[in-house]
Amino acid sequence: MFVGTASDVGKSVITAGFCRIFKQDGYQPAPFKAQNMSLNSYATPDGLEIGRAQAVQAEAAGIPCHTDMNPVLLKPTTDKSSQVILNGKPIGTQSAYEYFMANDRNELFTSVKQAFDRLASRYSPVVMEGAGSISELNLKHRDITNLRMAAHAGAATYLIGDIDRGGLFGSVYGTIALLTPEERACIKGIIVNKFRGDARLFEDGKRMLEELTGLPVVGILPYFRDIFIEQEDSVSLEAKFRSAVVGKVNVAVILLKRLSNFTDFDQLERDPRVNLFYTNQPDEIEKADIVILPGSKNTIEDLLAIKNSGVAQAIYTVYKKGKTVIGICGGYQMLGETIEDPDHLEGTIEAMPGLGLLPVQTILQPIKTTEQRQFTYRETLASCMGYEIHMGETTTSGESRPVTHLSDGRPEGYFLNRKCWGTYLHGILDNAVVIDDLLADYTTESGGQAIDFQNFKAQQYDRLADVIRAHVDMDQIYASLRC
Repeated sequence: MFVGTASDVGKSVITAGFCRIFKQDGYQPAPFKAQNMSLNSYATPDGLEIGRAQAVQAEAAGIPCHTDMNPVLLKPTTDKSSQVILNGKPIGTQSAYEYFMANDRNELFTSVKQAFDRLASRYSPVVMEGAGSISELNLKHRDITNLRMAAHAGAATYLIGDIDRGGLFGSVYGTIALLTPEERACIKGIIVNKFRGDARLFEDGKRMLEELTGLPVVGILPYFRDIFIEQEDSVSLEAKFRSAVVGKVNVAVILLKRLSNFTDFDQLERDPRVNLFYTNQPDEIEKADIVILPGSKNTIEDLLAIKNSGVAQAIYTVYKKGKTVIGICGGYQMLGETIEDPDHLEGTIEAMPGLGLLPVQTILQPIKTTEQRQFTYRETLASCMGYEIHMGETTTSGESRPVTHLSDGRPEGYFLNRKCWGTYLHGILDNAVVIDDLLADYTTESGGQAIDFQNFKAQQYDRLADVIRAHVDMDQIYASLRC
């Protein structure tokens, strides 16, 4: 198990790396995170929902993702409440107080232990990921994710500290000092992550950490930017608040407060013809050639926010100038004429006029659609892949003008014209045929040889594994697994 001194210290990526290493070494690993809080989710092959990070880790392990890898997923709908997904299905929306205080979460802890036990009966080793800090004193007795889970699994546990953010010694020593003797017994070593420069300069620091904690520092991992691993949460978007540039097709993704599934744009961002940036600034939006309204976990509130901030007006301006506006999932709903929420699934607002660019209407519904999809795009015959995760049905009063046809022949999305369309399909922009068509009005450059994105990601997992092997004492890791 890999746990942290805080959030965003690199647990998810390191877990993916070890999944890859164990696969390379001939084992059958699987990832596990008891509880994840993220708006970035994924549909499993059997039509259920888990955190995207565990789907990525399963991909690194070379196995299909499954809800047993992430039995509890929290998807924030407001600053104080989240939709709770248990074993892949929504069971309701709760406030943070209700979720954390009710029954000390004993029933949830039983469920996650059962999920782990099922997973461990099929795979070995199970590579577990913790959440946040393991030393939140007020929450530890209700913990279902960190050291209580490690104790249940008998997991060799490694503490990750992020040296790049500063305060490494205090965070590592303080984290360990606040553990009970039973909790401390789980910890087998320390991994220092995101080290910049020559690690030999940290030899004294390594020795001091070991003397302070009585634990070995088993690895000092370098800070890297040249290995692409899909990120778990939108904190990574801070580095993407760029602006329009000359000589590229400028693509602006609207930065919504409850933006979900931002990995929809990873492949488009890597296209050499494209400058993709995230923004909620009207003047920056108006500089774009293509504007994308992404998914949202609270579509009505995000729609209200973009109307009040001038973002909606900027989208109209872009469209009137003959540029392209598309919507994906919640963004597709926003581009329509109305969004209704009669059951108050998202909040107190029962209905909201949309932006009115597409002649479609949406009614939010309690039953969530979570499916992987094979489809064809417009009139092409190329087979494409994507997935749906949404709570709503969108219809049109006019003729059907689909963006895609699903593998069962059903039409999907609405294609107004080349400059405006919407779809429920996450991952639609992972398909080269869609990207080439989207960019065709703005560049005569060819995309070159289409990137096999699956092969590209496989290469990245291998590169990540190489870095970990080079900077972590793998003999010590394997020795702890044999204990």
